[in-house]
Amino acid sequence: MSSKKAPNKKPSARPAQNQKPAPAAAATAEALPPPRKGMGPIQVVRGMRDLLPADQHYWRRVNQLSDEVASSYGFERIDTPLVEETALFVRGVGRSTDIVEKELYSWETPGGENVALRPEGTASAVRAYVQHGMLNLPQPVKLWYTGPMFRYDRPQAGRFRQFFQLGFEVLGDADPVIDAQLIIIGWNYLKALGIDATVRVNSLGTPESRANYKNALVAYFRSKKTKLSEDDKRRLLKNPLRLLDSKDPAIQEMKAEAPQIVDWLDEDSKAHFMRVLEYLDEVGVPYQLDPYLVRGLDYYTKTVFEWYANGEDQELAQSALGGGGRYDGLVEQLGGRPTPAAGFSFGLDRVVSRIKDTQPSSTIGYKSEVFIAQLGDMGRKKALALYEEFRAANIPVCEAFSKSNIKQQMEIANRHGSKWVVVIGQKETLDGTAIIRDMEAGSQEIVDGKKVVHEIKKKLGRITNGE
Repeated sequence: MSSKKAPNKKPSARPAQNQKPAPAAAATAEALPPPRKGMGPIQVVRGMRDLLPADQHYWRRVNQLSDEVASSYGFERIDTPLVEETALFVRGVGRSTDIVEKELYSWETPGGENVALRPEGTASAVRAYVQHGMLNLPQPVKLWYTGPMFRYDRPQAGRFRQFFQLGFEVLGDADPVIDAQLIIIGWNYLKALGIDATVRVNSLGTPESRANYKNALVAYFRSKKTKLSEDDKRRLLKNPLRLLDSKDPAIQEMKAEAPQIVDWLDEDSKAHFMRVLEYLDEVGVPYQLDPYLVRGLDYYTKTVFEWYANGEDQELAQSALGGGGRYDGLVEQLGGRPTPAAGFSFGLDRVVSRIKDTQPSSTIGYKSEVFIAQLGDMGRKKALALYEEFRAANIPVCEAFSKSNIKQQMEIANRHGSKWVVVIGQKETLDGTAIIRDMEAGSQEIVDGKKVVHEIKKKLGRITNGE
C-alpha cells in the first residue's frame, strides 16, 4: 500500500510484443531531469540529515554499548534488508496504522514488485525468524539489531524521515519474566548512558479483550463526537485506540473519563501483568502504571511499555525514548506457527539528543593516552614510525603530523585529553632520545627513543618497574 507522499511510481506500461524492455538503469537515466546551470549547492533531502564528525563520538558510544548489553544478555545480532515487501508491513504493522496509511515509503519496482523501505524492525525480524526456520532452534530465540528506518513523517525535533533504531526481540516464550527482563534491559541501557528514565507500563490483554475495550471506547467517544477534530473522527472509525495517543488538548481532557482497558482484561492477562510488575519490583526498576498507554502498532498484546527521560514533558509524543511490548500473534500472522514473542526498540536519535543535552561533549569524546608531537622533517619521520608502535601496543594515541608549530600541536593534545605528549625533534632524533611530557604536572623527562612505548606502559600501569 503506497503512501500518497511516497516516491513516484515508475510507469508500468508493457513493452510491445517481441520487443525487449529497456534496462531499468537506462530507463531511469532517461527520466531524470537535465542538470541546470546557475543552481545553488544541493541540500540534504528534507527530513534527512548528515551525522557529522562532531557527533560521531555520541553515536559510537550508544552503538558500542548496544553490542555490550546485547552480548551480556545473550542476544544474537541480525541484520535485515532495508527494503522488504510492502505486504510485510501491511500485514504486520497494520493496514489502518499511520505508519502504513501515511508514512510508508513504498513503490513498484521495474519488475513489478511492490516494496517498501522498512519503517520499523520487528516485522522484519519476525519474517526472518519464520523464513529461516528459527522456530526449530532451542526457544526462545533472542535477536537484536540496529540500523536506519524510514517514515514519511513531518520532521520536527527528535523526529526524522530516516532515523535509527536499536531493537531487542525474544521469540518463542510466553512467560511474563521475558516482558520484565526486556524492560530491565532497556532501563539498564539508558542508565549506562547516564539517562535517568522511568518506564510507563500497561496491558492490552488478548485480542478478544482488546476488541471488547475498543467497542467501549468507541461508544464513549461517539458521545463526544462534536468535540473531535477531523483526524480524530477518522481514527475513531479506523483505529479508535489511537485516540488515546492524541495530543489534542480536547482529547486529553476527554481521556480522563474514558474507559480503561484494565476493566476489560481477562483473568489470564491480569495475572500475566501482575507477574511482570512483581519482577520489576524485585529488581527495583521504577515504573508508572498508565491505563491509556496503547502504543501505535496493531500487533501488540498483553504488556506494553515506553521509556521517558525524567524531567521531560511526558505528554509530548516525541519525548518517548523507546518502547515495546508483547506480540503473541505476529509470528502466526506472518505465516509461522503460533509463537509467543515480545520485544522493544529505542529511537537512537532521541537517545543521542538526550545525551547531548545533559552531558558535555568533553566527557564523551575520544580520549587518547598519548599524543605524539614532532619538529622538523627528521622528527616527523621518527614520530610516524613511533605512532605505529603505539598502535601495535594497543595504546590510544593521536597526532597532528601535518602541523609543524609545536604550540598548535599541544593545543590539539589538550583537546584530545592526552595525559602524555611524546616530543621528537631533530635533536632527539640525532641523540636517539625522546621527551615525555606529563600534561597534568607540567613536568617532562628525556628517555631512550627505543624505550618510549615501554616507558608509557609503565606509566599506564601495564607493566611494573621490575619488568
